[in-house]
Amino acid sequence: MNNYVETTLYLIRHGETVWNFEERFQGHGDSPLTGTGRAQARAAGERLKSVPLDMMVCSDLGRTRETAGLIAEKAGFAGEILTDNRIRERNYGILEGLRLPDIRQRHSDVFDHIRDGDPDFVVPGGESHRQHFDRNILFLEEFVDRNNGVTAAMVIHGGVLDSFFRYVAGMSLRQPRCFISNNACINIFVHGMFYGSQRWVIESWGDVSHLDGLLSKSFVPKE
Repeated sequence: MNNYVETTLYLIRHGETVWNFEERFQGHGDSPLTGTGRAQARAAGERLKSVPLDMMVCSDLGRTRETAGLIAEKAGFAGEILTDNRIRERNYGILEGLRLPDIRQRHSDVFDHIRDGDPDFVVPGGESHRQHFDRNILFLEEFVDRNNGVTAAMVIHGGVLDSFFRYVAGMSLRQPRCFISNNACINIFVHGMFYGSQRWVIESWGDVSHLDGLLSKSFVPKE
C-alpha cells in the first residue's frame, strides 16, 4: 500500500503591473500593480477561498508580495506569507524597463541571442535562461522535500512558471514556449505517486475562469 502523501501547489502569476501594461521587460526590476492587477489578485483570492491552504509563498519582489497580500486577504489565509529570492523572475540586466523596439535599437546583439533561444547566453548585468531555470528548480525540489503533504499557494512570475512547466514536462530550454501565462492565472501542480513513480504532474494550467472581464493583454513577442 502506498502511504505517500500528495503535495499540491497552486501557482499564481502576479497581477498586471504598470510595466506589464506598457510591455516593458521587468525581470528583477519592479513596478506596482495596476488597478486591473489588484482586481485580478482579489479575484484569484476569491477563487481560492474554498482551498484549505497550509502555506503561502511568493518571491521577494514587490509585485508578487502585493499580489500575495491581496490573495491572502480574500482567501482568508491568516498565516505568514513566506518569501524566497530563488523564485524571482529572470534577471534581464540592461534590458529591464525597456520595450522591444528600444531593445532592438539599443541592444540588437542581445536581442538576437534572446530571440535565438540560447539558454546559456548571459544578458549583460543579468543572467542566462539556464541560470534562472536552475535556481527555480532548486527551490521547487527543496520545497517539496521539506513540505511533503502540504497544500500551498505560490505567487510567482511568468518566467518561473515557464521553468516549472519545462521541468515537469521534460521540455528543453531551447524550445520556444508553447503556452501563455496570463496575469493572475492559476496553475495546479501535484507531487505524488503517479504512473508508478513519485513525480510531478500538471493538474491544471492557465486557469483564468475567475478573471471575468479582467484579462490582461498577453505580452508575447512576435519576433
